[in-house]
Amino acid sequence: MPHAMSAPPDQVEWRVSPGLTDYAQALEEMELRAAAIREGTAREMVWLLEHPPVITGGTSASETELLAPDRFPVHRAGRGGRYTYHGPGQRVGYVMLDLEARGRDVRCYVSSLENWLIGALGKLGVEARKAPGRIGIWVDDGGGREAKIGAIGVRVRRWVTLHGFAINLDPDLSHFDAIVPCGIAEYPVTSLAALQRDPSSETLDAALCAGFPQFLQSLGARVIRA
Repeated sequence: MPHAMSAPPDQVEWRVSPGLTDYAQALEEMELRAAAIREGTAREMVWLLEHPPVITGGTSASETELLAPDRFPVHRAGRGGRYTYHGPGQRVGYVMLDLEARGRDVRCYVSSLENWLIGALGKLGVEARKAPGRIGIWVDDGGGREAKIGAIGVRVRRWVTLHGFAINLDPDLSHFDAIVPCGIAEYPVTSLAALQRDPSSETLDAALCAGFPQFLQSLGARVIRA
């Protein structure tokens, strides 16, 4: 069962699920929670977890980018973006926030999400960055190449955010060969372990939690409605 960490400010629930969480089950729970947030019957939430090996397709996914369709289960996720792999050794974060109360600016939200992840990786000694024209989180892989360490895919329904991000801790990087990750074939995928940084989920989670107040602040003050 999921358990809560120390609550971040602004009464956003912070949940961490141990072990592996079935993707379809997580998707259903996330959508139910987002609907409850919209109705005002549940708090906003950040949910950190890992999935069994699975490929998820966003709204822009092309079948030509699914290179090994029978290797892992494939789900259409309803989020933005293309094909992404999730699996053990990868920290997935589902972020459910009420943008109606936080400025109604989706572009600001995505940019702030990227900055939050870059800041958290910086606390682990990883110089991560954005790349013009390419969504996600990028690093130098140590061999003179640019590589992707984090994926971002979001959806906004009735101004509540769904889905979120995935950071590679220590997954089997060969699993990404089943797809063209996020539709970008010319750059490799890397991980904290490959960069010789601490790949534990606890360390990353702590860095994410520490940077969360600044992330919320960048979205603007929450509007409290009667």
